[in-house]
Amino acid sequence: MTTDDLTRESMGRTLFRMTWPMLFGVTSLLGFQLVDSAFIGQLGLDPLAALGFTIPVAQLMIGMQVGLGVATTAIIARALGAGEAERARRLATLVFVTGAVGMLLLALLLWLGRGLITQMLGAQSSLMPLISAYWAPWLLSAWIGALLYFCYSIARANGDTRLPGLLMVVTSLINLALDPLFIFTFGWGMAGAAWATVVAFGTGLVIILPRLLRRHWIAVDLAGLDPRPALRQLGAIAGPATLSQLLPPVSAMLATYLVAGFGSAAVAAWGLGTRLEFFSIVVVLALTMSVPPMASRLLGAGDLERIRQLVGLSIRFILLWHLAIAALWLLLSAPLSQLLSEDVGVAALLREYLLRVPLSYGALGVCMLMVSVCNALGLPLKALLAAGARLFLCYLPALWLGAELAGMTGLYTGALLGNMAAGLLAWTIYRRGMALLEQESGATATSTAKG
Repeated sequence: MTTDDLTRESMGRTLFRMTWPMLFGVTSLLGFQLVDSAFIGQLGLDPLAALGFTIPVAQLMIGMQVGLGVATTAIIARALGAGEAERARRLATLVFVTGAVGMLLLALLLWLGRGLITQMLGAQSSLMPLISAYWAPWLLSAWIGALLYFCYSIARANGDTRLPGLLMVVTSLINLALDPLFIFTFGWGMAGAAWATVVAFGTGLVIILPRLLRRHWIAVDLAGLDPRPALRQLGAIAGPATLSQLLPPVSAMLATYLVAGFGSAAVAAWGLGTRLEFFSIVVVLALTMSVPPMASRLLGAGDLERIRQLVGLSIRFILLWHLAIAALWLLLSAPLSQLLSEDVGVAALLREYLLRVPLSYGALGVCMLMVSVCNALGLPLKALLAAGARLFLCYLPALWLGAELAGMTGLYTGALLGNMAAGLLAWTIYRRGMALLEQESGATATSTAKG
């Protein structure tokens, strides 16, 4: 993808061409995570509950890597748009090395603090042996997955979504093939699921790194690039973007704490519902990977009208798509709940989740897309405001109030109403951000004319 492609081709055609590889890739990635949950669910209630306490921390790891990935895509795309190909390559190398070190330190801190973290989330002491056995290979898989994600971000910034999408499918298939072997045949239990992911992500990393080098998308050395201004530029975007990505896992931890008050069955059902939510919003996740590079290049070209068209088209699709998804989960709520858990209590709670929460996935998708677009447009504080308001002004208060009034059923209703309010609020923040860009563009044009 080039800037000329964005200004010459139909917006719908370009959006489809950039998004469909990511759609297949993200679908396969989330699919194997859902199958992981199903396999672990066959081991019993305790392993499934232990997995439920892991999910918020996994979102923390993902939030860190996505925040850095957002900044990676933005700064590399802008450098390429300015014709600075060599600088873009060196920036890519700097980001990869910085991200690798940062994510490794985070993984080590989480391992050292695993007992305190899970206790704060409300985990029972009987679950600690399972959690400890799982976290060592899981944190290793999360670190390797982060390195792989940074490589994906570099490829997307260069306009290639096919390579990341294909590798997501390949690594997911490897993981699916190894899961039953490691979990059941070798008798490794839930830790086997994590080791399968280590092998899958490691294979993907071995495949993609040589290709990035051959295509000259990363540099062998950083000669000619002063790391200090480059890191400041990276931090200016990555700081607020990472913080906005970290808010959801913090919110997930607080939500898990609320759910834990209703027992292990509730935590297990909430964990399964969260996995189904990830799978349900796969289109949104694909769009948050394909739309930002397009928006960044259009911003560099000064074409704000095309940005509006791009965002408007994406939002209309998200809302229509998720109406269909909500109807599907409504129809499948009973059989799917029984399939994912043999425990009657967990299945009943999961069915209640599927009857309510998916109705708000469209609004949640709008909020997620607005956060990504604001980051791509150089408005990271607007993105942070949208993410923070969604969680701490809309979502968590609604969860707490619903739980107080009607238990788990009320909590699910609170999630529904909180997500809907968040989508509307995020749309308003995005529009104000676009108005600010218009003012800046007009001021620049006036100054140029006077000069």
